[in-house]
Amino acid sequence: MRTAVKKSLLAIAVSSVMVSPVVNATNGYFMHGVSTKEKGLAGAGAAYSQDAMASANNPAGMAFVGERFDVGLAVFSPSPRSFTVTGTPSAASFINAAPNVEVESDGDFFLIPHIGYNWQIDDTTTVGVAVYGNGGMNTEYPTSSTTPNPNAGIFGDGKAGINLEQAFFNVSVSSKLSEKHAIGASVLLVGQKFSAEGLNGFGGFSVDPSNLSSGSDDTAIGIGIKLGYQGEVADGVRVGVSYQSKVKMDEFDKYAGLFAGGGNFDIPATYNLGVSFEVGSSSMIVADIQEIKYSGVSSVSNPLMPNLGMCMGGDLTSCLGGANGPGFGWEDMTVYKIGYQVDMGSNTFRVGYSHADQPVPNSEVFFNVLAPAVVEDHITAGWTMRLGENQEINLAGMVAPSNSIKGPNAFDGGSAAGGSDIEIEMSQWELQAGWAIKY
Repeated sequence: MRTAVKKSLLAIAVSSVMVSPVVNATNGYFMHGVSTKEKGLAGAGAAYSQDAMASANNPAGMAFVGERFDVGLAVFSPSPRSFTVTGTPSAASFINAAPNVEVESDGDFFLIPHIGYNWQIDDTTTVGVAVYGNGGMNTEYPTSSTTPNPNAGIFGDGKAGINLEQAFFNVSVSSKLSEKHAIGASVLLVGQKFSAEGLNGFGGFSVDPSNLSSGSDDTAIGIGIKLGYQGEVADGVRVGVSYQSKVKMDEFDKYAGLFAGGGNFDIPATYNLGVSFEVGSSSMIVADIQEIKYSGVSSVSNPLMPNLGMCMGGDLTSCLGGANGPGFGWEDMTVYKIGYQVDMGSNTFRVGYSHADQPVPNSEVFFNVLAPAVVEDHITAGWTMRLGENQEINLAGMVAPSNSIKGPNAFDGGSAAGGSDIEIEMSQWELQAGWAIKY
């Protein structure tokens, strides 16, 4: 009976996650954390795992959490995400927006579920399954009568924007090397969905303009691995390291004329290094450093210029969709996370903070109107309330203060050359709740 209930809970929750949209952007387009407990600590937890979602950060940590089931749901709001044009836009600016008028994206709220189960096979070995969103991006710019060309949309092709959704199915195995040290590995089965609309005005720069901006969804799947170690190296001091491989994804065939390499949109590799310190008998400090290698994915890291300039000069490999086609120009990110938690009776309270330099150079603001992922700071808090011996309720909240960057419009040279500048901006907040049962 107990086994049947476990299987039913897992099947229902996994189905809910797989059919739910996962759309957000915090550290670039990666989430600042996955599990509710880690999100209360600003995503830190590579060295100190606490639930069945630990494999999303460090699969070795599953060896220390016991047999348990975790499920949760976040309400995420990346609002505002917007841009403002200043200076003197010309016909060559390729952007239809009135100067000094902020243009905001629609779509302010998204639901992000997660589910995990960790089976304790024997005293040293666990097998876990976790399903979650790793990240995404969404913009929806409506047509507007405030633009110089009313109702034409920001790129002259009506409503414009992109939507990227990712879902990770993480199957992990962990093994204790001794009472205080463990290793772990995960196989990552990844699905992602993408759509873009309102970009047909760039058809003259594409190797495949018929697969540039259909507005229809396209899907891709891929596989990767995650490896980790976690252990106590001194009394009350734990360390953790993990590595997630680059995930090679199928091409988005419907967007072969947009993304470099004929629709390629792989998921970049990441590295995590963490440490935790016990403070007295009831509290803990955790800290992580995460490196996200956006530079390893051409469709994300390739610059707009000079690539488009070479395209206009006849080099088709440098056009949209070409082998060296333009991307968003993103740079690698190094994310610093720190958190503190304290136990008080049947409650645990958490706070956290993370910082990273956002990945968009000033020279790349034009295309990043579609992906203004420029937040740098996350302030978090969390709470666990234990219900008896084997159940708990978990809550976490996050605020990412507004951040913006400003740079020249790559098509008209910017205000310094008598053209226009573009400022992109984003802020965020999130509330996440979860329930867990331990066996």
